[in-house]
Amino acid sequence: MRSNRRDYPVLEKVEILDAGSEGKAVARVEKMVVFVPFVIPGDIVDIKVLKRKKSFYEGKAIKFHHFSERRVEPRCEHFGVCGGCKWQNMSYEDQLFYKQKQVYDNFTRIGKFTCSNRKWLIDKDKEESNNENMNGIGFHLVGMFDRIIDLKNCYLQPQPSNQIRLAIREFAIENNFTFYDTKAHCGFLRNLIVRTASTGELMVIIIFAENEEVNITRTLEHVAGAFPQITSLMYVVNTKKNDTINDQEILLYQGTPYIFEEMEGLRFKVGPISFYQTNSLQAKKLYEVAREFAGFTGTETVYDLYCGTGTITNFIAKSVKKAIGIEYVPSAIEDAIVNSAINEITNTHFVTGDIAKTLNEAFFNLHGKPDIIITDPPRSGMHPKVIEEILNARPEKIVYVSCNPATQARDIAMMQESYSLVKSQPVDMFPQTHHVENVCLLVRKED
Repeated sequence: MRSNRRDYPVLEKVEILDAGSEGKAVARVEKMVVFVPFVIPGDIVDIKVLKRKKSFYEGKAIKFHHFSERRVEPRCEHFGVCGGCKWQNMSYEDQLFYKQKQVYDNFTRIGKFTCSNRKWLIDKDKEESNNENMNGIGFHLVGMFDRIIDLKNCYLQPQPSNQIRLAIREFAIENNFTFYDTKAHCGFLRNLIVRTASTGELMVIIIFAENEEVNITRTLEHVAGAFPQITSLMYVVNTKKNDTINDQEILLYQGTPYIFEEMEGLRFKVGPISFYQTNSLQAKKLYEVAREFAGFTGTETVYDLYCGTGTITNFIAKSVKKAIGIEYVPSAIEDAIVNSAINEITNTHFVTGDIAKTLNEAFFNLHGKPDIIITDPPRSGMHPKVIEEILNARPEKIVYVSCNPATQARDIAMMQESYSLVKSQPVDMFPQTHHVENVCLLVRKED
């Protein structure tokens, strides 16, 4: 039986001890761990408990008795309610410290913009909320799937991303377009994706939830006219109850159905559903670390698992004998092949397929066993079958790139009998947030 929230205690003068996962800071009261958002280590606060479990509380700070020396003034007016930059109140030097600590702790313990008709009003705006239009385009409110922050400006977005978002919102309101209701699953405007390349090319994808052809055309015409710098303008009509567009027809309205990224003189074609790191400058750093850890001599056969559009595969190709990329998204593999051709790379080979089913002895016999494996799986980590086949292949080295150090540590623990963890290097792809990428080097143990 659930306890009534009114019975939950207020914990007084609690010192915040650590910065934890999911952007929540950590405190301890007797034997209970307490998770609190938007506070930082060194703060001393009163905490209102909002959720009680067997071994931990979740709560919010309702009074500050002491502010940590690590604290800085957040730049963004939306800090505290937006689900984006949860560490913006902490100095960047300390952000890096706690990201590295997060990686260390995991290994020691474990071994789009969205359109909505339910925007969140910041406290100072609530007095004027009775007549205010509740439609907005922005990021999700912390912990609420059906509410968004109607951002005036997001400092993580290079212009003209903010102007495009605000222009679409204004045009929609002026024309009485409906905004998507995630509970009722209805409304015209649903999602907005803006991708800005290091080359200056700009991709915009507008997702509509209703197939109103006239209004779709009007919206696209308005955006194209207002922002001629858009090089790829596309749209999707998604009437499903989930937001994924990988299985939807993505229609080109104007420009090209792709943009190009550049890295070390290489050009990469990126389509609407192709994965490419959002922080292109740090992506280069990430791949440089992976290449350095691998220590190529030029004689190796390398497998690149979860290769996406072949960014890593092509990035390392000049340093190896042969690079084989495997990815389950067919359109990504099509782009990977094009990327090799564009850059006149001839020693790559790409395979489409579920890696858990594709990677097996027959595959090794066909392509040769790898000397080195590079793997960059999704947040959920690698399927146990993939780990089993990696161990069967017995590469000399494994370079594991991950956006989730917890699942990375779990997977590496499953390989520790055969491989030694030699190096680990976090890379900050997402400043002002708790997210961190991590690169690990595993070396095969002697028999």
